[in-house]
Amino acid sequence: MRIALVGAGAFGEKHLVGLKNIPDAEVVTVVSASEEESRKLAEPHGISDVSDSYEATLRRDDIDAVILTTPTPMHARQAIQAMDAGKHVEVEIPVADSWADAQAVMTKQRETGLVCMVGHTRRFNPSHQYVKQRIDAGEFVIQSMDVQTFFLRRTNTNAKGEPRSWTDHLLWHHSAHTIDIFQYMTGAKVVQANILQGPKHPELGIAMDQSIQMKTDQGQILTLALSFNNDGPLGTFFRYIGDTGTYIARYDDLVNGREEPIDVSQVDVSINGIELQDREFIAAIKEGREPNGSVAQVLDCYRVIGELAGSLEAQDGWS
Repeated sequence: MRIALVGAGAFGEKHLVGLKNIPDAEVVTVVSASEEESRKLAEPHGISDVSDSYEATLRRDDIDAVILTTPTPMHARQAIQAMDAGKHVEVEIPVADSWADAQAVMTKQRETGLVCMVGHTRRFNPSHQYVKQRIDAGEFVIQSMDVQTFFLRRTNTNAKGEPRSWTDHLLWHHSAHTIDIFQYMTGAKVVQANILQGPKHPELGIAMDQSIQMKTDQGQILTLALSFNNDGPLGTFFRYIGDTGTYIARYDDLVNGREEPIDVSQVDVSINGIELQDREFIAAIKEGREPNGSVAQVLDCYRVIGELAGSLEAQDGWS
């Protein structure tokens, strides 16, 4: 599978690391806003072909698929461009930063029939897979989830601490991981959702703290706290509270409610969630099937986020 990696930031590098371990994957080119940026990422991974033109890349016949790790505001437009050019596409989370744009990506996928997958990596992390396997086996039923998404990000920097040209967002980006995995794990639909947020940062223009509550049509509840102000370990930590136990997932690590480690090394062929995500993307293309994490499967997550965004707009109108 011949791939163009588009976006030379922190997540572009994570994908290159994972793709090296996939026999059927060949990264043909790296694309970014400048050839210098592209080359800086590509050369350490042995990739000589770089470009600063996404449009020219899409016209190439030697590329089958595109992986987008570009800024959030570009995701929907670039995913649609890829499918218009006949390329399969994996777009990093979130698929869009508006409900209308998420629907537009879905419409284009239906029109073209191409694989369009969204990078909801939690579906693939072995820690979360372990819990899902217990659910699927009828050994564990989620009653509630408590999730914390914490970063210290008071300046406009990426996961590597490098300056960003765009602004990250707690709701449209970071809550999407949790809202999707909540519905995926419970097999239920969110029917009630509430959100509160703290003051907006004077320079970044975004809320730095948010609190979200949700309930499914089966009665499970979710409590999600998000902060860009937290001075401590970075990341998202999931507590699954069920009828036969409690699990706490921290990226690729899993413990029970008493903090006793659970071995997840044999859950899948790798413990790297992004590699497993990319493996699914490539396998779905080769097998002509819908991938786990397709735009169709994750779309309802963005419906919920769109409703929460509308609630915040109404709250701003009241203030």
